[in-house]
Amino acid sequence: MLTRWKIAKEQGMDWYEERSAEIPSDQTDLSGQLVLVSYGTCVYWIDNEKVIAERGDLLFIPSTCAYYGKSVPTVVHEKYTAEFSLPRISPEVHDVQPTGNPGNKPPDVPYADAWFKRKAGMYDLILERFKILQAEFQEQGPYYEMRGCALLMEIMALFNRELQRGPHVPNKIKQVDRMKSYIASHYREKVTKEDLGAAIGRSPNHAAMLFKEVTGQTISGYVHAVRMKTGLYLLTESLLNVGEISRYLGYQDVSYFQKMFRRINGRTPSDYLKERS
Repeated sequence: MLTRWKIAKEQGMDWYEERSAEIPSDQTDLSGQLVLVSYGTCVYWIDNEKVIAERGDLLFIPSTCAYYGKSVPTVVHEKYTAEFSLPRISPEVHDVQPTGNPGNKPPDVPYADAWFKRKAGMYDLILERFKILQAEFQEQGPYYEMRGCALLMEIMALFNRELQRGPHVPNKIKQVDRMKSYIASHYREKVTKEDLGAAIGRSPNHAAMLFKEVTGQTISGYVHAVRMKTGLYLLTESLLNVGEISRYLGYQDVSYFQKMFRRINGRTPSDYLKERS
């Protein structure tokens, strides 16, 4: 269980941060941070190695690594940074390999002592979790620490899956991007695996399996997430009420829309309507 966590959303062109490496000991907790870049580009120097972080990149930096990072001049960027600490336990308990081990299994986050960067195939799913984590931290409602721990541990598990699986074949990424484009144009309708199979010229089952493999989400789960993203925008930027937004997004049952909205965004539509008024 995590003993401490916090999250920040950073955006703009004037970000700068610098930290020294911590010397680990049996008496100190493990600590580090997970970074997801959601827009633009920024740059880090981690243990004197230059690291370009772009949209879709997921970065793990343990506290044992010295680093400084900054915005790229004239380039706007946005990212989420979650910091954490947890009890230090013998590496054998977590089946962690030492840095530089030639085995096939990468060291587990958060127990690894090396930094990692990976283009997140499950980007949309991980970004959704970061947004909910930030909402929990800002609102600090009952049991927010417990839910935040669960969300952050889920993000770590997804990151470990990305590391263990390795980079996706570029052609798979292109096919999934085509399916995402189809969904972006048809999300208000019922989207099926048959639709996506036709969009990429493959069988429905192949399309469904490929989509889940790369994104970590089912087709229906992804469609719901796209709808909720639009719903959130309409709740904050339009004059439509909850029922009108529900029908616009393709939900005839308003209570079901409200249930899905809260599950994905962590808050109810009514919460956002109150802020709008």
